[in-house]
Amino acid sequence: MEEDQFKKQREAMVEKQIARRGITSERVLQAFREVPRHEFVPPKRQVSAYQDRPLPIGEGQTISQPYIVAYMTDRLQVGEEDRVLEIGTGSGYQAAILAELAGEVHTIERHRSLAEETQRRLDKLGYDNVQIYVRDGTLGLPEKAPFQGIIVTASAPEIPPALLEQLDEGGRLIMPVGDRFGQVLKLVVRTGDDYQKEALSPVAFVPLIGEQGWDTA
Repeated sequence: MEEDQFKKQREAMVEKQIARRGITSERVLQAFREVPRHEFVPPKRQVSAYQDRPLPIGEGQTISQPYIVAYMTDRLQVGEEDRVLEIGTGSGYQAAILAELAGEVHTIERHRSLAEETQRRLDKLGYDNVQIYVRDGTLGLPEKAPFQGIIVTASAPEIPPALLEQLDEGGRLIMPVGDRFGQVLKLVVRTGDDYQKEALSPVAFVPLIGEQGWDTA
């Protein structure tokens, strides 16, 4: 009965928080119907898992509100065979959504405790096309590049050059850019050596710590 209740909440989340706010891709909407968001938050937070707000997951990190995850995913335009890089694994929810859409998902987390917990969670749920790495996410994952999509779920003063270099021809990158108190989502599309940048919407994300991000938390 508890799972049935979560499923109803998930369906309501997709309809009221995502579809009604302009996300029309059926592939994206179906991914959100499939991924059990309540499995990606601490047990005491599960009652709030499908509410339209971010939730704490430990280590000073958060799981973003459902609409923001959907919006960023939608703008990334992930193809079925794409190799996608995520910076900031966190709870693994965004990675699981991407795993429903892409061929391969590579995701980087700097907190080992979160990475290990998330790996166990993804294994339990059967997401075998996701690989987690513990390292400096601002430097990306050059050994697996190029990526058709790169999504960064933490903010930096500017887009790390290493990530731009690892973006494939025609690839898309989305991340929040700004100061520690507020940012704007930026979408980048690569054409040769040209990077077309578009400012999307104002957001507030935790800081991206690393060599090409913020120095300290």
